[in-house]
Amino acid sequence: MTNDAVLIEIEKGVAAIRFNRPERLNALSMEVACGFADAIDSVLADSSVRVITVSGAGRAFLAGGDLAHFRGAADRGAAAAELIDPIHSALKKLAAAPPITIAVLHGAVVGAGMSIAMGLDMAIAADTTVMNVAYGKVAASPDCGGSWALVRHVGLRRAMEMALLSDDIPAEQALALGLVSKVVAAADLQTETDKLTARLLAGGSFANGQIKKLMRGALDHDYHDQLALEAASFAACARTDDFAEAVTAFLDKRRPVFGSPAG
Repeated sequence: MTNDAVLIEIEKGVAAIRFNRPERLNALSMEVACGFADAIDSVLADSSVRVITVSGAGRAFLAGGDLAHFRGAADRGAAAAELIDPIHSALKKLAAAPPITIAVLHGAVVGAGMSIAMGLDMAIAADTTVMNVAYGKVAASPDCGGSWALVRHVGLRRAMEMALLSDDIPAEQALALGLVSKVVAAADLQTETDKLTARLLAGGSFANGQIKKLMRGALDHDYHDQLALEAASFAACARTDDFAEAVTAFLDKRRPVFGSPAG
């Protein structure tokens, strides 16, 4: 536990981080922002963690920022920075770290909640999930990586429409748009999340981290630079015990059993 607003549970290589302000639909307050930042530092300091799930307690994943934070602020710009800075710092660390991150979504996924969900590596959603960019409704622009992620997921024209109009996006539409990886019955969300984490844990840890690094940087490099990065990454993977095990298992016609630590 970091603080009451954000909870952590680590077991068998999986770190489960849960927003825990259900009475406010986990709206992003200072307690949530700082708790999330502390949680990420704690989780990334644990070398056993290979998969990180992020979910919300109660009826929602996270229903945007807590606008009460701005009430009475002498400088609302400074108040915004105070709220945004710790969570941006945490999200940058998550994006650069080898563990695979999964957004586990249900209920309202709004504003900062949608931004955070889109910025993680994978997303599984209950069929009750409703996403909304929402910033335009409060005369604000996206934070928590929302503008970066939305354009990459759906393209510029559609991203503009979604951000400017702030229409609700039900789970099946989110799946069709590529905003989530899978939609499941709400009652099966935890079971399906456990299945997904088990599959990721069964893969090569170092290789998974390298795949994440290549994919996240792919749109920032030209073709020639990406080829060079791929060659260097493959060579690094080829030096691991997991790759040696994969080669042996393939030739022996059996399933590989991976176990080397992340790089």
